Amino acid sequence: MTSQDKSAESKLTIANDKLASSKPTSDPKLPEECRPQPGSDFYAASVELPVSIDEAFAYHERPGCLNRLTPPWESVQLEHSDQSLQPGSRVVLKTKIAGIPVRWKARHVWYDRPHGFADVQDSGPFARWSHQHRFESIDDDRSQLTDAIEYKLPAGMAGKMFGSGKARRTIEAMFAYRHRVTKDDLQMLVDYPMSPKTIAVSGASGLVGGSLCTLLTLLGHKVLTITRDEHGDEDSIAAWGSPPEMEKFESVDAVVHLAGKSIAGKRWTPEVKQQIRDSRVEKTRSLCEGLAGLQSKPPVLICASATGIYGDRGDEILTETSAHGDDFLADVAGEWEDSCQPARDAGIRVVHTRFGIVLSPQGGALQQMLLPAKMMGGRLGSGNQWWSWIALDDVLGAIIHCIHREEVSGPVNFVSPNPIQNQDFAKVLGDVLKRPALFPAPAFALRLALGEMADDLLLASTRAVPEQLQQTGYKFRFTDLKDCLRSLLGKERKPAPQATE
Repeated sequence: MTSQDKSAESKLTIANDKLASSKPTSDPKLPEECRPQPGSDFYAASVELPVSIDEAFAYHERPGCLNRLTPPWESVQLEHSDQSLQPGSRVVLKTKIAGIPVRWKARHVWYDRPHGFADVQDSGPFARWSHQHRFESIDDDRSQLTDAIEYKLPAGMAGKMFGSGKARRTIEAMFAYRHRVTKDDLQMLVDYPMSPKTIAVSGASGLVGGSLCTLLTLLGHKVLTITRDEHGDEDSIAAWGSPPEMEKFESVDAVVHLAGKSIAGKRWTPEVKQQIRDSRVEKTRSLCEGLAGLQSKPPVLICASATGIYGDRGDEILTETSAHGDDFLADVAGEWEDSCQPARDAGIRVVHTRFGIVLSPQGGALQQMLLPAKMMGGRLGSGNQWWSWIALDDVLGAIIHCIHREEVSGPVNFVSPNPIQNQDFAKVLGDVLKRPALFPAPAFALRLALGEMADDLLLASTRAVPEQLQQTGYKFRFTDLKDCLRSLLGKERKPAPQATE
């Protein structure tokens, strides 16, 4: 154990001892549901946050916090929420335990802003679950969050005997993830001090767009979704609808345009390729022409693009100034970026986010790789092709960076500083999952199954680096692939002692 690990464990031990020594029963403000019961297990973990106690509490109180902090490896769906922490408000989650669907119904029972709130399980996978979220002020600019859970497993002593280890590991992984995300999110308030802004986002139902809308809301901004409907409402803009709808952009501080037909959804027939092109090029050009014609224009447009613009380049290191490739994806990405010219000509700052492989178990490439990896799948083709990857949270953080930093414009590679060859990616993923990467997928088999898509998406080598992000001071959450995958797949845990009542 390193000295850093010992220090972290010591801090958590102190936090647990402190909580154990001042049990909820000594606090008259806490309701009966939060009082410890004999035979319960107790877990607590703390994290220091880089913001005041009021800002830390406000983050947890805003809509979407539960979704944001739900671990991405868990099969959990928010079925209902009153969007409140007030006593009596309820949340219903749908999850699976050993493949069996389960509804987890919880109720908030204590609220003392900004010092804490608590919820209890009414029905669900535990025999008992009581969760206290406690906030303490360290100084004007720092605070501490402590999550304290008292829980009982079902089936009495048998459940405790056979399930306590698994339950403990699950809880540890969950709060390691939650605390990392909470701390990193709130650090953005320090790194990017902005007054609350109104930000319009297209592609809000997608992996990146949906996550971005949630994070922007949690950081105190107002989000308007851009839709393809004929009419919008107070929370949306029908950008390709009537002129009055387009005028809504005059009250917007930034536009983030992420919409486009999935390039991995279907085999690339001529019809599908035309749909991919039109959904990006034509729609973007129409949007930019509309923005250019406004009396009061949004200061910045962040428009999606892709590292596919470079094509298959072997071992060449690719920066934002590298030449474009000559395959289908390179052509589409090039036209996509060119379609923003009307906005640029109108004086709008335009940023092209050239996405690499965005990693999240909830969608995209990683979601598709998990099952083969668990079955000991290995490299694709030769495995020598370079993959430029980036964690989903770094995509979100880099978008906010581009909104805030006025010197950022033009193409920006949205990739981690450390691209990796496919054969090494497969090995790292296998190590995290504790599976050897034994069985390669031959190139001819991939081409037979996917056609042209196999060459452009899986076998092409793109060794891109984030020169623009690094030069303008973006701090990556993840630069090491193994660290990233461990966090995303629930393989990291905080060491924290457990107390049993």
